[in-house]
Amino acid sequence: MMGQQLLLALLALRAVSASARGDAYLVGTGKADITGPAADVNLMGYASPSQLAAGIHTRLYARAFLVADTADSSNRLVFVNMDACMASQAVTIAVHKRLEALYGGLYTRRNVALSGIHTHSGPGGYLQYVLYTITSLGFVRESFDTLVDGVVEAIEQAHASLAPGLLQTNEGELLDANANRSPTAYLANPAAERARYAHDTDKAMTLLKVLGADGRGRGAVAWFPVHCTSINNTNSLISGDNKGAASQLLEAWASDGANVGDTSPNVLGAFCADTGEPCEAQHSTCGGRTELCIGRGPAWEADDWGFRSNEIIARRQAEAAARLWIGSDAQPANISGPVDARHAYVDMSAVQVAASNWTRVGRTCSPAMGFSFAAGTTDGPGAFDFRQSDTDGTAFWRLVRHFIHEPSAQQAACHAPKPILLDTGSLAIPYAWQPSIVDVQILRAGQLVVLCVPAELTTMAGRRLREAVHARVSGAWGRDVQVVIAGLANTYSSYVTTFEEYGVQRYEGASTIFGPHTLDAYIQEFLKLADDMVAGRETPPGPPPPDLLPRQWSFLGPVVLDTVPHGAEFGGIVSDAAAAYAANQTARAVFHSACPRNNVRRGGSFLAVEHQDQASGAWRTVLTDDHLSTRYAWARPHTLSSESTATITWDIPPSVQPGMYRLRHFGDYKHILGGTQAFEGASRSFCVALGTRACLLRRAWLALVTALLSGRHWL
Repeated sequence: MMGQQLLLALLALRAVSASARGDAYLVGTGKADITGPAADVNLMGYASPSQLAAGIHTRLYARAFLVADTADSSNRLVFVNMDACMASQAVTIAVHKRLEALYGGLYTRRNVALSGIHTHSGPGGYLQYVLYTITSLGFVRESFDTLVDGVVEAIEQAHASLAPGLLQTNEGELLDANANRSPTAYLANPAAERARYAHDTDKAMTLLKVLGADGRGRGAVAWFPVHCTSINNTNSLISGDNKGAASQLLEAWASDGANVGDTSPNVLGAFCADTGEPCEAQHSTCGGRTELCIGRGPAWEADDWGFRSNEIIARRQAEAAARLWIGSDAQPANISGPVDARHAYVDMSAVQVAASNWTRVGRTCSPAMGFSFAAGTTDGPGAFDFRQSDTDGTAFWRLVRHFIHEPSAQQAACHAPKPILLDTGSLAIPYAWQPSIVDVQILRAGQLVVLCVPAELTTMAGRRLREAVHARVSGAWGRDVQVVIAGLANTYSSYVTTFEEYGVQRYEGASTIFGPHTLDAYIQEFLKLADDMVAGRETPPGPPPPDLLPRQWSFLGPVVLDTVPHGAEFGGIVSDAAAAYAANQTARAVFHSACPRNNVRRGGSFLAVEHQDQASGAWRTVLTDDHLSTRYAWARPHTLSSESTATITWDIPPSVQPGMYRLRHFGDYKHILGGTQAFEGASRSFCVALGTRACLLRRAWLALVTALLSGRHWL
């Protein structure tokens, strides 16, 4: 479960009591667009080659949180939460290079952490290892550049906004927003250990409140473990999924993530799509196959790619964070104490683990993926005849493996009982398939300790890691220390299970790439960082990871040309909006368009919902493609066509202000000479939440106002 993804909300909130104060810090926040290419690029997460971006549900953002010591402002930390599937070593390296050029040694690998929320509906192609870019047809420059630019911009904003402030934390339960998608693996953990917990997923949400010196809110980070897989693998719209939506819903409150490894937002369980019966539990199959075993969200009956379930899970997280902010159940605790950070690179392919109260003797392995990895999960089933809990592998796929690369006897023994499908640690054509060297990092602000883990941890794995670090530091820093996990941080190395869960070889165990002792190795390495932090000594940097950016291959072709049918123009109407709509209806217009890869419009929008002022007749933008109620869907009539359309929709809320509205579309087309040209279009104006007579009167009045303002008159 340990997928605690973070959501950082930037906001202006009510003041807290002036008497409720901890130590003063310097705090800064920033937010920047990282949406990326909205067409042709594979959406990262489900590894489905056919799932290509074709529009926007919500924009994606990097949200930066900066805290510095008032006594020594050079002693600072930066946490960046990205609406991305995961962090990328290539992006992290590029960001550090940019920060060094901007600020010298102020922001470094030691005190800057990048963490992904794990949305499965964001553009891929930005990671540097082969396995994670196969379905994106290799490296995608637009995805990579947008991420780097957005992260750096968010940090620049946080740096520029640094000012005196306060920090508080609060914690509470959220019971109906996650479920364990691998319960049979969880049950393999010792009964005595399981008996210490009421649930097989973590139900605690930890909220960090970022306040100005006046006690007014500047932002919030909420850690809660649930996968961003509410929206399923048939979706083609870019989206932040449930955590991105929760951030939007709480941009006036707050939210963030944690250990998501085996947690799912599909809280009703997994069922067979053909029969409606529950899936077979051990292997998550229907009739012996995985493809039809699919998890159900709270609104699973809605045939909408999971968007309704997504909003429900998002609202549950947002409302829980809001309760923690106002302290409706328990008052927030003040944070006081030093700001500190530690970081090391670790070669996780060759860690010797010593026995301790928290670890068993063993060693890690060179990376490899098991057969059950290819089965996928109930959030996104795989193809072919793979199944979960497979400790043998089929004869056919063992033969396929033989032609790719046969693992050595030593490698097979190291990973046992995992049957190796892909011996990725031995594959180096055209470059490394998975990482061996990863980042481990601890950030500390007073009693709050953030463990930045470059992987997804299951529920029990996360509990063990948190407990070990808490036990190590609480003697020096006090029992009220709060340890949280920020997963998918700085780089990505798939999953981490407990030793016992690994033996079951569900998807998470098969994707634990460094073998059965992976968790013990991480615990050992994080305890080293914690010991260094407690003792006030420097941490050896460790072996640096490779920078594979110069070696990246890409097979995604460029946009060649955009055209419209004879007699049409870019931005012209294909299908216009209706003359009038009521609240709770959906306004819709279709435009002649062009490929959105021509201009990702970072910080901009492909659409606008505009409201007409009754007095002046002027149009004012009220919504863009950043809002949950709007959608921008782009489509070609066929794959090789140079023509395309954009469908703009707006789900009109019940609280809508009555009046006249219109839909706008913005884009850029590529002409035959290779350059691009901006265009725009508008639907007809339409009445919203007005009766027929009122609509006619409003139209007549606005026509008169417009005519008078334009200088026309009748005599």
